[in-house]
Amino acid sequence: MQLGVQGGFFVTGLRSGTALRFPPQEPSRCPPASTGWFRRLLQKPRQSSSCTGSSRNASAGCSASSSPSSSSSARSSSSSAGTAMPRAGRPAAVDISSSGSARWAKSYDVCICHSEVDLEFVEELVSYLESQPQSFRCFLQLRDAVAGSAIMTELCDAVQNSHCWVMLITPSFLQDPWCKYQMHQALAEAPMANGRTIPVLKDIDRKDYPRELRNLYYISTVLKENSFRQIRDTVLHYLEELCRSSASGTE
Repeated sequence: MQLGVQGGFFVTGLRSGTALRFPPQEPSRCPPASTGWFRRLLQKPRQSSSCTGSSRNASAGCSASSSPSSSSSARSSSSSAGTAMPRAGRPAAVDISSSGSARWAKSYDVCICHSEVDLEFVEELVSYLESQPQSFRCFLQLRDAVAGSAIMTELCDAVQNSHCWVMLITPSFLQDPWCKYQMHQALAEAPMANGRTIPVLKDIDRKDYPRELRNLYYISTVLKENSFRQIRDTVLHYLEELCRSSASGTE
């Protein structure tokens, strides 16, 4: 006898030549192949959605990681823009030669107070100032004084009709009574006006500097060209401040 299992039924064989009959098999309950393909088809969107989610996360991570660099670049650009802004510095230059300028309220821009012994140096200074683009108007006593007028009158008028006064302090200046008189007139005209009285020291020691002027900074003529530029800049600065304050007062 042989025992076997086939299709869920026991099979008994009595003889080797005996034909066996089996009951008809029921159709398989397993889903057809098309059903599995359809399920796989339905599962693909889920996988793609997860992939899409991961790609979104990755792109979000990339954008998040790139945002600091972009923000830093924005900060750097803003900082560079900030550094490119001009800093507040010296006030804008004023046109002292305009027709309505306060410069024209007086006949001269600068009066040169000097001794006759120092005339050569003074003429060189006057030539330098009058050749500047601003064409400074200088009063030179031996050139501009009216013949026949009283010396005292001429000296007082020169002081009153000039914006600034250059005092060329030399050994000869200290010995000349007219030079000292003109110096006192200038100090009386504007004792506290910064930039109007310009002491210039030449060939004297610091201890011989007049006491009346020791509250004012002086210009040394050790380097002549440099001293000329300093005198020019001082006169120009005073005229610019004068015109600026006059213009602001009329607005």
